[in-house]
Amino acid sequence: MHRRHQLARRTCVASAVGLLFAGAAARAQQAPAASDPEPQKIEVTGIRKSLETSVELKRGAAGLVDGIVAEDIGKFPDTNLAESLSRISGVSIERSNGEGTRISVRGMGPDFNLVLLNGRQMPGSSFDGGAPSSRSFDFSNLASDGVAALEVYKTSRASSPTGGMGATVNVRTQRPFDIKDTIASLGVKLVNDTTASNLPNEIQGKRATPELSGIYSTQSADGTFGIALMGTYQVRDSGYNQAGVTSGWKSFDGKVDNDWGGGNAQWGGLPPASWGAIKNRPTADSIYSVPQNMNYSFTSVHRERINGQAVVQVKPTQDMVATLDFVMSEQKFRQRRNDISAWFNYGGQFGEYQTGSPSSPIIYGETMTNSDVAMGTSRTQTKVKNEQIGLNLKWKASNVLNFDFDVHHSTATSGADDPLGTNVVIGTASMNRGDTYVDFSNKFPVLNIKGGALNPALQQLQGSVFGNSYQKNEIDQFQAKGKWKIDGDSSLDFGVSLTQVKNRSAFANVQRDSWGDGAAGGPAAMPDNIWRADSIGKYFSSIPGSNDPRLYNQFFAFNFDDVRNAAIKALGSDALLKASFNFKDDYRTTEKSDALFVQYNRGFDWIVPIDVAAGLRYERTKVTSPSVESVPTVVSWVADNELPITFNGTTSGQRSGSYSYALPSIDLSADLTTDSKLRLSYGKTIGRPGWSAIQGGRTLDGLARIGGGTGSVGNPSLKPLQSMNLDLAFEYYYARSSYAAVSLFNKRIKDYNEGVVTPQTIPGLTTPIGGAYYRQAIAQGGCAASDSGCIRQWIFANLAGSPGVDAVNKIITGQPGDPLISFNLSTFQNSARKSTINGIELNAQHMFGKSGFGLSANFTKVKSDRTYDNNKVGAQTDVLTGMGDSGNLVGFYENDEASVRLAYNWRGQFLVANFGGAEGAQPLYVEPYGQFDLSVGYSPIKNLRLQFEAINLTDAYVRTHMRNENQLGSVTQLGRRYTIGARYKF
Repeated sequence: MHRRHQLARRTCVASAVGLLFAGAAARAQQAPAASDPEPQKIEVTGIRKSLETSVELKRGAAGLVDGIVAEDIGKFPDTNLAESLSRISGVSIERSNGEGTRISVRGMGPDFNLVLLNGRQMPGSSFDGGAPSSRSFDFSNLASDGVAALEVYKTSRASSPTGGMGATVNVRTQRPFDIKDTIASLGVKLVNDTTASNLPNEIQGKRATPELSGIYSTQSADGTFGIALMGTYQVRDSGYNQAGVTSGWKSFDGKVDNDWGGGNAQWGGLPPASWGAIKNRPTADSIYSVPQNMNYSFTSVHRERINGQAVVQVKPTQDMVATLDFVMSEQKFRQRRNDISAWFNYGGQFGEYQTGSPSSPIIYGETMTNSDVAMGTSRTQTKVKNEQIGLNLKWKASNVLNFDFDVHHSTATSGADDPLGTNVVIGTASMNRGDTYVDFSNKFPVLNIKGGALNPALQQLQGSVFGNSYQKNEIDQFQAKGKWKIDGDSSLDFGVSLTQVKNRSAFANVQRDSWGDGAAGGPAAMPDNIWRADSIGKYFSSIPGSNDPRLYNQFFAFNFDDVRNAAIKALGSDALLKASFNFKDDYRTTEKSDALFVQYNRGFDWIVPIDVAAGLRYERTKVTSPSVESVPTVVSWVADNELPITFNGTTSGQRSGSYSYALPSIDLSADLTTDSKLRLSYGKTIGRPGWSAIQGGRTLDGLARIGGGTGSVGNPSLKPLQSMNLDLAFEYYYARSSYAAVSLFNKRIKDYNEGVVTPQTIPGLTTPIGGAYYRQAIAQGGCAASDSGCIRQWIFANLAGSPGVDAVNKIITGQPGDPLISFNLSTFQNSARKSTINGIELNAQHMFGKSGFGLSANFTKVKSDRTYDNNKVGAQTDVLTGMGDSGNLVGFYENDEASVRLAYNWRGQFLVANFGGAEGAQPLYVEPYGQFDLSVGYSPIKNLRLQFEAINLTDAYVRTHMRNENQLGSVTQLGRRYTIGARYKF
């Protein structure tokens, strides 16, 4: 017999996780008598227990598996599951408002990592201002208190649902049969998020907010019935301040200019070098970018989160265990915002650019007179709710045959939590802005405005958008698995799964397009007493450059409800100042997947003990997507570079597609010595397209520009990405809970979901740009073809009352005979291009004997042969997002009463998005970011644990850029977060 293989089977993943609860139960039991023949056990608790159990998980698993295990019942290493996952090599997180939300693994972005809850596929739901698209799971929806372990499977398994190209993450929750004894635990925390007070007075949150949690678990004396209950309630007030080019950049070949008398003019182009307006004007063989606007925003966030779990386990016979469980989470968000922005219209440009290519501005400016100093406000309340109910039946049919049957229904919904919608903006402005420039040379962008003095008497109501998004993701899944133990060294796993995923993405916009001087009653329509003067720089004190004396360091802070109420009074109705729940753009997609799998496991000796697991999964998927989409009817020119689209009525349609794959996998492990292991794995995985890529309808963006409109159309026939994965790893376990490991991985990816943009016109939908009035203003009014402000003013002054010319409200609409407006419609297709991702992971964990000190470190290096070409104009949407290096360093000390842990998490620069559309295709990179977190625990008496946590100790900020650092995306000031708490176990 092969003793090493039997040992490996005894220390499988499930057993490793169970070690934690066995220890917790043992502490509640009476110590064995001296005559008890069992060997003495040393109970290890807290941080060390968590790390030891994680090592057992890694060492005993087939394939490459890492994990994080709870330090105790109700105590996970981090306050957030994503933060805990980021401690694992190869796993990086995306943060929202300073909190981890989504993960990337080994260079694969959030959409290509599959999240399971107790082995079941999890739905995801999110907002993005339009029809929600992402498949990624938001870990901020789940509290960590009820989680037993996180398992990260980096190599494929035939038994797992598909979708995890980077990794499959399994979230294991508490089970009464694992905990065994009766245990109750209550916890309370007080959270102080310093970002809640670093905001204008009108939107500040509370300095301290509560968190409550409780767990109860018990089982009958005979071990045939168990029940576990868990609940958490958390409130958090926070905020963030952001400076950025929120409306994007336009990029051009260097030869493009704004000399409409020549042959290279385009809207947004820089003046030719011969004009002398731009220092270091980019050369013809380079590319350059120009900004659309500059914006400073101040946002407060109030979050309430409720999590609940209920588990009932029954053991009707010695050979059968039934588990019925229900998991729910609900997050309510209330977001309030003030902002100030300056828009550029690409006339009278001046400034200085970088040398070389790509070239971005050091200073970009425009001459202007009586333009708008725009100030906006927003209040949004949303709710995200997740529910899962499932039944699992484990049956030992005989000594050699076991079955596992599982069925669940899971939903994730997100939508508005009040009548105002999910994406709401009311604009105001004063029309006294002169020459404007932005200095992009520092980490903080410095806006300078000539004139623009704050004066409440000049504030005017502008346009508004009350957008409303809704998403529901629903999963019904049945899985049946079996294991046949052929003999002492071999077994056969087999199974079937039936999965149906329904996704509904819908949105509606109520848009009021009153922009410009006097467009909504002028200054007299708004009261003077609702505006409060404030400064900008003090809210960005952690960011270099925020104290620049050239900064236009002023804005009006105001209350959203005050402005909305004043707008209702001025307009005489609230009809255009609340959201519509009549979703005229409604996309529903259904995926049905059937799968079969088989895996043969064999242990044998060949010089050294070897374990092999070879499997094959066959999966077939059908996609159907009906849609309801709005019909565009009118294009209105309401401001220099703003042409909103009016929609009237809807049309319906349906599209479909299908695909099937055979997905092989093989894992080999060899025990070179009693302390070292060599692993080799190969597998094929797929990553499904985002929902917007396969939804069946056409979506037109509601706001067009001088250059035309934008939109998208889905492709249900789009096939998933495919990845052929090869992994090689060596692990050396040189002492208890101490090890060193190195892993090499290679991914060969094909069938990229490549974005393409196709110009399309719609019969009868005309634009005034380039029309008869437009040409007349150029010919007779002496306006330059690029000077939209001059053209508009000439039309209002000379053609008032003509068809489509509303000089009072400053609106010009497209007329018959005018050019058809062109929409750049983006869609996706499978690309013939292929790419390779290579990477290395280094791991080390060391316990310094019995001293209580320990150290854990890891580093991941990822490289691809397909990266974004920053020196190329045009869309490059087949470049994967999320790829970047990452590392962690954790040191801790722990004894029977106290523990201290200091953790540093670092992530290198990575591509977080790549954009297309009329504003210009752009990459968006998150710059390198590192964060220190501290956790201190102390037990003054038995069963009572006091805890202190400090997040983002060094007050790090987040900055993004596009082709280079001067082409700013945004820079966001966050802040520190402190938590004090206590947990008592009964």
